[in-house]
Amino acid sequence: MVLWLLYPVFGVAAGILAGLLGVGGGIVIVPMLVFHFSAQGFASPHIMQMALATSLGSIVFTSISSFRAHHRRGAVRWPVVLRISPGILTGTFGGTWIAAWLSTPALKVFFVCFLYYVALQMLANYKPKPTRELPGTAGMFAAGGIIGIVSSLVGIGGGSLSVPFLAWCNIPLHQAIGTSAAIGFPIAVAGTLGYIVNGWGIATLPSGNLGFLHLPALAGIAFFSMLTAPLGARLAHRLPVSRLKRIFAAFLILVATRMAWGLLSG
Repeated sequence: MVLWLLYPVFGVAAGILAGLLGVGGGIVIVPMLVFHFSAQGFASPHIMQMALATSLGSIVFTSISSFRAHHRRGAVRWPVVLRISPGILTGTFGGTWIAAWLSTPALKVFFVCFLYYVALQMLANYKPKPTRELPGTAGMFAAGGIIGIVSSLVGIGGGSLSVPFLAWCNIPLHQAIGTSAAIGFPIAVAGTLGYIVNGWGIATLPSGNLGFLHLPALAGIAFFSMLTAPLGARLAHRLPVSRLKRIFAAFLILVATRMAWGLLSG
């Protein structure tokens, strides 16, 4: 029971950081859950899949409040969301099958590499030059598929990939962020369903699981991250966000290095 009380803490941290820095909550939630599930003694072969599934499950709820806020400001380009969603749904759902097949160490290696990528992206403050228009149907399906696969393997709503892609395609940055928030919903739904299906019937999963989705963690994280994301957004107008991003990038590097060291020493 004491360990369960940490789930709301994770939700608070994820919500504030998401609203303050514009990073997906999954970047924070997944490593927290990996360490926490290990401390609880859950079956190690499935810890990473459980963390990814639970992260995506929480994003189902937080993405709704996020894209509604962006929609009220006219920042969501819904035709783009509709065009990219078939690839997103296919890639994300298919990515959960890949994740179910991969071992926890392999998934950790992929996640560590992604953490380093996000941290370096934040440190460099890289903004892609808008050099072209959105691709056609096949190109949008391919882009959505790639974003979906990677998102399912790291348990995020895809913003670290979809925002640069949309900005590269001449969509203004505020609209790219708002549209990415809306794209996060089909990613989260397809990913959550995929992890439920792929984890169904595995006897070694702990009680309280629906497939790979750990329901007690989902309840605590989703509720409190939805409550605190608006607080993070308000703080973004009062605090030095660029400096905080550099600090958070350093934190991500430490987390990634800690996970990498655990893999090497294990």
